[in-house]
Amino acid sequence: MSKTVNNQLIVDADEWQKARQELLLAEKALTAEHDRIAAMRRRMPWQKVTSAYQFELSGEWVSLAQLFAGRKQLIVYHHMFKPGDENPCSGCCMVIDNLGHLAHLHARDTSFVIVATAPQEEIAAFQQRMDWQYTWATTTATFNNDFGVTDGFGLNVFIQEDNEIYRTYFTSGRGVEALGSNWSYLDLTPLGRQESWEDSPAGTAQSAPYQWWRLHDSYESS
Repeated sequence: MSKTVNNQLIVDADEWQKARQELLLAEKALTAEHDRIAAMRRRMPWQKVTSAYQFELSGEWVSLAQLFAGRKQLIVYHHMFKPGDENPCSGCCMVIDNLGHLAHLHARDTSFVIVATAPQEEIAAFQQRMDWQYTWATTTATFNNDFGVTDGFGLNVFIQEDNEIYRTYFTSGRGVEALGSNWSYLDLTPLGRQESWEDSPAGTAQSAPYQWWRLHDSYESS
């Protein structure tokens, strides 16, 4: 008779390895499906941004183009932090807590910016409380509404091409749950990880896997 603990079957090492192998096959299939969907995402049509949006950042008003900070791609997380909000959305804050060091995204020509409708002074105070050091701009409901964030949170991806800006991707709800690593964010972008194994549109610049990785304080010197 099999032994159980808390309704979990207890087995010997051989039985455990057999069960692990069965699970591994399913996990590998899931990874392959993830790669297939990421390839589809890189082939999404683009939506041209036709309005001139303004954002308050560090005491001045800047354009959407300026949020790219000279890079080709921009990921924007729309945080639910509103004016006078003493306890901003815990879910949004967990997303920010899970952000890694942005030097790795920057190395792949990708910027990450958080936007919210809260004023800059409230954002600055909350950033200090949370010990965050990310770029966080004040936006308007118009920008949120125009890009799918009508009453909540969301994530948009943009790209610059020939001095024009295009929207390439959007997700919300449980679509942000699996995000956190630099790889997961790059998989949302039209350029992807820019590694040679990826199935990307013709003309996408790519390099050998792993070769671009650095310690986060070593990219400039490299």
